[in-house]
Amino acid sequence: MGDDLIDLRDIDQTQVAVVGGKGAHLGELARIDGVRVPPGFCVTTGAFRRIVEGAPSIDDPLDQLSRLTPDDQETIRTLSAAIRRTLERITIPDELATAITRELARHGERAAYAVRSSATAEDLPSASFAGQQDTFLNVVGPAAVLEHVGRCWASLFSERAVTYRLRNGVDHRTVHMAVVVQRMVFPQAAGVLFTADPVTSNRKVASVEAAFGLGEALVSGRVNADIYKVRDGDVVARSVATKQRAVHASPAGGTQEQAVEPARQDQPALSDAQVLELVALGRQIEAHLGRPQDIEWCLADDAFHIVQSRPITTLFPVPEAGDRAGHVYVSVGHGQMMTDAMKPLGLSFWQLTTPRPMCEAGGRLFVDVTEGLASPASRAGLLEVFGRSDPLLRDALQTVLDRGDVISPPPEEGPGGPAPGGAPVPGGGHAAIEADPAIVTELIERTQASIAALARAIPARSGTALLDVILADIQELRRVLFDPQSIQVIMTAMDATWWLNEHLEEWLGERNAADTLTQSVPHNVTSEMGLSLLDVADAIRPHPEVVALLEDVDEDEDGGFLDELAKLAGGREARDAICAYLDTYGMRCVGEIDITRPRWSERPAALVPAILANVRNFGPGEAERRFEQGRQQAREKEQELLERLRALPDGERKAEETRRMIDRVRTFIGYREYPKYGMVSRYFIYKQALLDEADRLVQADVLRERDDIFFLTFPELQEAVRTRQVDDGLIRRRKDEFRSFEALTPPRVLTSDGEAIAGTYRRDDLPSGALVGLPVSAGTVEGRARVIVDMAQADLAPGDILVTAHTDPSWSPLFVAATGLVTEVGGLMTHGAVVAREYGLPAVVGVEGATQLIQDGQRIRVNGTDGYVEVIPPS
Repeated sequence: MGDDLIDLRDIDQTQVAVVGGKGAHLGELARIDGVRVPPGFCVTTGAFRRIVEGAPSIDDPLDQLSRLTPDDQETIRTLSAAIRRTLERITIPDELATAITRELARHGERAAYAVRSSATAEDLPSASFAGQQDTFLNVVGPAAVLEHVGRCWASLFSERAVTYRLRNGVDHRTVHMAVVVQRMVFPQAAGVLFTADPVTSNRKVASVEAAFGLGEALVSGRVNADIYKVRDGDVVARSVATKQRAVHASPAGGTQEQAVEPARQDQPALSDAQVLELVALGRQIEAHLGRPQDIEWCLADDAFHIVQSRPITTLFPVPEAGDRAGHVYVSVGHGQMMTDAMKPLGLSFWQLTTPRPMCEAGGRLFVDVTEGLASPASRAGLLEVFGRSDPLLRDALQTVLDRGDVISPPPEEGPGGPAPGGAPVPGGGHAAIEADPAIVTELIERTQASIAALARAIPARSGTALLDVILADIQELRRVLFDPQSIQVIMTAMDATWWLNEHLEEWLGERNAADTLTQSVPHNVTSEMGLSLLDVADAIRPHPEVVALLEDVDEDEDGGFLDELAKLAGGREARDAICAYLDTYGMRCVGEIDITRPRWSERPAALVPAILANVRNFGPGEAERRFEQGRQQAREKEQELLERLRALPDGERKAEETRRMIDRVRTFIGYREYPKYGMVSRYFIYKQALLDEADRLVQADVLRERDDIFFLTFPELQEAVRTRQVDDGLIRRRKDEFRSFEALTPPRVLTSDGEAIAGTYRRDDLPSGALVGLPVSAGTVEGRARVIVDMAQADLAPGDILVTAHTDPSWSPLFVAATGLVTEVGGLMTHGAVVAREYGLPAVVGVEGATQLIQDGQRIRVNGTDGYVEVIPPS
């Protein structure tokens, strides 16, 4: 056919650059035995490129489009419309028009055709661009086909397609359009088959949607569909819709919507036997293409025809288990308050640091808890520790157990062991210790001495010697993190917290009493970090020129503004205050458990919005005032509780036990935050040395850019340093994978069938319309909701309530300006909860969908005692 046209039978999935995503998939489908694909051909991207090259007037609009953001809708609408008009007016060259007409004659000149757009960025494994370009059905005659080929070309620049590319970081000039022309199928029924359940992500459950007539109406949501669920060769659920309308081909070309006769409206579009036949066909396609598929099908003359198949890009990947047994995985990110995707080097360092191997999937880490759940000897402790921290997690695991379709009990019960994943079971082998501040002081001093030794040893090393030093020091890091005395201190504090909450509610009806008692405790490095930024603001506030300069700092710039400060009145003091802060806390950042994330010392501008908010919102000495106020409130609460206890029967004993527990909590709970601080401090030393090594690899032409090391695992980096060779293709693939992983939301609990299980709170004691969550810091507060997804964009005023997806320690500087906290992820002992209690902020965590259900600027009421959030209607 020449370079401009290719028959579908001559196409396979490797030819995306030539025939686009849809064309490549259809060609590959046509090669599978038993799969019927309507015959046809593709007008290649080469033809499209020549058309665009002949239209220089679109160059300027294309340049302007590339500089826009997805929010510039009005400009996108104007520019994309101009480009479409230009492309639609172009006359198809005679040679190409003749070739298309000749091919139509071979397939049937007066036959009806489907003319479908097929872009090179469409239907790829990393992103589905489904529906972003146009499809035209029942196109009859050569002139009409040629016209609709031009309309497909123009649809590459529909407003929706342009916005989608901007949102996904795809360069408009790198995407080209092919056009698929296929014989039209006139079906009695059509629809969509998902070879994995689109709701639960279960890979063993297929979902079929079916309606009368053409499937395009179903895909666009214009008609109701029957829904069938199939598992292991059985239809396990069906819902037959009342199908009042159907879309059919129009005699004059195109399609038309028609009423379904009343007697047929409630009849199923497919029999169960046909559903099973279709699912079997889908499994064959899935096996051939290597991943779950979203398949569009037609039933004509009692035979199924496949008109499209694309990968389902929204499914979260399943960890590789190496066997066919059922497994249950728990998200590590939810416990760490960091559910973002991590780069390979970050995952690798976390794996080297943890006490036992974890599973990787979708750029996240998971703990396999199958063994612990299967054994009754360990199950209760596992559920207890998860339930105390995160009730949603416990409920999800209980759901798996109750169903009994994933976990089977082991053939022989052994003695109970520790909870999988290093999760400490309350009272599980760590004897409580009495309050002694010297223990915490000594632990901190030992950690600081160990970090100082690393800082002295590492600068002189390079090459393989450097990596050997880092690998050896990770063992020292593990020794410090899992020091028995350190764990004993943390567990004593946690157990005492739970003891206080349980006993004081039982004895006095006092809910969450430990929240007030843990305000302003010593040695909490995370809350100290937030208060210290108030001191930085004190050094800046008296100097208007310094404030003005900081207001112009761009969040993405490096530390150059610090040098500019020294030129201003008061600037030297301001710079010294910021640098002193960075000396202590500069190794921290959002997502700090990923060693590849930019640290505050690398990008100090990230702190500027919080500093300026402190300058505006507070006066001098606020840090000391706040800390002292919290300490006084805790002291008064302790005295009040002890007096009330002494008035009870056996009150002296109860008061003495309570006093001992309060002493333990106030002495030890602040240290809960320190091991992670020590770990992140080491990570930053490792990272600085590794980036120096990366610069050497770039200079030696081993790497293209220094950040490429982030896309290698630690063993791969060792090999690259040793051999002075790197697989560029591997790094490119890893970068593409990471971009696709960033778009995914990890589930709390994931099964080996791919099913994401969210869990529910199962409460019926809530006000109407309230959003339920986990109460982690007592009190009730009303205020303006500030929905913040990027800490660098935060702008909190006094009285605001912070609403966000998750908060790791780096968010603590924002807590000082907030009066309450709402997060989508979190538990009773995660960092955000601990710091909220110390600052006395009412807080509710684990509020599913909070950042979507609460609008920025709405007034909300946060009940941190009972665990719910209410949106207050405008008066």
